[in-house]
Amino acid sequence: MSNSRTGRGRRLSVLLLLLFALPIGWSAGHYAVGYPGPDWSTEGRASAGLLKPAAETPQALIRVYAARTVRWRGIFATHTWIVVKEAGAARYDRFDYTAWGEPIRTNGFVADGRWFGRDPELVFAADGETAAAAIPKIRAAIAGYVHANRGDYRAWPGPNSNTFVAAVMAAADLGASLPPTAIGKDFPHDGRWIGPATAGLGFRATLGGYLGLTLGWYEGIEVSVFGAVLGLDIRRPAIKLPAIGRIGMGESFV
Repeated sequence: MSNSRTGRGRRLSVLLLLLFALPIGWSAGHYAVGYPGPDWSTEGRASAGLLKPAAETPQALIRVYAARTVRWRGIFATHTWIVVKEAGAARYDRFDYTAWGEPIRTNGFVADGRWFGRDPELVFAADGETAAAAIPKIRAAIAGYVHANRGDYRAWPGPNSNTFVAAVMAAADLGASLPPTAIGKDFPHDGRWIGPATAGLGFRATLGGYLGLTLGWYEGIEVSVFGAVLGLDIRRPAIKLPAIGRIGMGESFV
């Protein structure tokens, strides 16, 4: 009986190792083929054409975007940011959390701009009254973000750009979560190692962002190992793989 249990435990361990290692290996190969070389920093950050001019969008608006991050980190991770616009406003406001200067950057980049050549993907969208009700919460969460000082940013395990966006989304009750490639989203920005899931209707447990478990209506089941996420989404059927992301229904909440 003991040997049988040991054998099953070893097979399960090997399976879990493969489920983490194989997707990362595939992503590394894909990245190597498309790597722009040492001039990555000159890659474009112009609009990807996802937003109309603000003057043509009279209603309130919220968007959360994600794009593969730069250099070798793009194998594993995406960078996320938030865009808001009040009803009748003449411009969009974009909020990023970065490693240089003051970590919270306002309008440092084009609202729907490419991230060093990488096209952004839509994670969350809200318009009209829904957006108008949430924008004050978003602005308050950004103004009160606890990791807003120079030197607070840490690429891994956090707090990084994805930690910041996850914290703001949770504070604004957007009812959405970040993609599994948003490494750092599970870092305990509020200091609690056990707390609500980002989207609500669930809970998150984490060991300082290094190991974690999330169970939630919006997130499904997610296991995080050193930031890499393996999971299963039941609500919008899909599997979540480290470095690759979702395979199944789209991840955006519109």
